[in-house]
Amino acid sequence: MTTVVCAVIIKENRILVTQRSLKMALPLKWEFPGGKLEQNEDEISCIKREIKEELNIEIVILKRLIPVTHKYPNIEINLIPYVVQYQSGELKLNEHINYKLLKTNELNSLDWAEADIPILKQITHI
Repeated sequence: MTTVVCAVIIKENRILVTQRSLKMALPLKWEFPGGKLEQNEDEISCIKREIKEELNIEIVILKRLIPVTHKYPNIEINLIPYVVQYQSGELKLNEHINYKLLKTNELNSLDWAEADIPILKQITHI
């Protein structure tokens, strides 16, 4: 089981979501950005580090949501979502090929990575 932390990023009263590149597993799927928890790293440090590496922005943690366990064909992940607020920095995609800023009612129109789908249900009130 691999532990992955992801961020539901609130920016301009919308949710920032990212599209995986063709080089990544699950190519072109949409996701809440984040990454693998490293050894001896806490969840908060991980999500801040991953968002800085992937998107070049700083965030403020608002709350932890209910984790999701999902089994893909070649990996099982424990996905830990956090609701965060964009704080600063110029958005730059370092791993993904696209991003969108959407209202919560627009999120279901995307082709999501399966593990992220249960998180959508948790954030309909944001």
